[in-house]
Amino acid sequence: MTGDLKISTLFEFLDSVAALPTIFDMGRRVTPIPPEDFLRFEKTEIPYPLPLQQQAWMALLLGDSEDTDERFVWFLRFPLDEQGKLVQAARDDFMHRLLEQIGENAKAPKQGADLEKAVEGNPYSFKPRDDRLAVFHAVASRLLGGEASRYLAHAQEYFSGSLGWDQWPFVGYQGIADIAARADASDNARVLATAVPVLPLRPLEALCHCLENAPMPVELSRALFDRGVEELNADQPDTRLITAVIRGISLSPNLSSDFLGKVLAAPCSRDPDVLSAIAAKSWESLTDGSLAESFLRQLADNSRGQEVFNICMTDLLFLPGMREPLMKLLRDRDRTPALSQAMGEFFRQITGKPG
Repeated sequence: MTGDLKISTLFEFLDSVAALPTIFDMGRRVTPIPPEDFLRFEKTEIPYPLPLQQQAWMALLLGDSEDTDERFVWFLRFPLDEQGKLVQAARDDFMHRLLEQIGENAKAPKQGADLEKAVEGNPYSFKPRDDRLAVFHAVASRLLGGEASRYLAHAQEYFSGSLGWDQWPFVGYQGIADIAARADASDNARVLATAVPVLPLRPLEALCHCLENAPMPVELSRALFDRGVEELNADQPDTRLITAVIRGISLSPNLSSDFLGKVLAAPCSRDPDVLSAIAAKSWESLTDGSLAESFLRQLADNSRGQEVFNICMTDLLFLPGMREPLMKLLRDRDRTPALSQAMGEFFRQITGKPG
């Protein structure tokens, strides 16, 4: 650390410079993380709630909570240990680099511009994809009582059907993110629910990718569910549409579980993208033993083989609360031969010993 500053956590440092952040997950979902949970995570009292690729991906929104022009964001990622907890050596390395970048006078309150630039070139910072950045801006603006972007009105007009469904390429992604983040406001839920049955695939995918970050009104989740079931009943279901619906209704627990039950009973459930969407976005439903059992059977028999099984299982076993129910099923003596083989190969590769 720099000078005589005695700081053990990033949270304490930001408190010392009067810049306590609003914290968001940026990996699995764009969703706020309570500051008390973040501090407990930093102290390794709890695992990161939404790990992705064995890392914690987060946005720290800093600056004047009353003045949007003075706000800025640090996008940071930190490695996690086998229990999903912070690797504190990495956080300490980040802090060392941060304080060196700021300079010796780290105790004094800093101007926003100084802090904003303090993580430039830091190996623990990252740049989100444009679509995730749009969702972040929409979610953060709604949470902090800010205005939506200028693209919202055009998105509302498009989803009302007045422009023609073929006009979707001209709808800004930021507008789709804004209407999704504000699905429970104004007349947005009704407009979206009316549009869902007839939307082309591309705008439906974009909408679902934005809706996966927060619960939505029932009428909208029901419309997505019905669209997904209709597609499942088609002669050749489009797996991209099925995947989109899995993501879109992932935070509607009852409908999500019902839909996954139908998906996992259909041939399309062997598709790697469908299985990956379930693991990445609808994992909470897999605490249901029957759904988890069906998922593992299909995962073991997926159309791309062992690689997909390994990726999905590594991801799921890393999530808080998922290891115990999944391991119980993996050890079941009545598991299918395909699952036994896939499981054995998975454990052989991660331990160097037979499963």
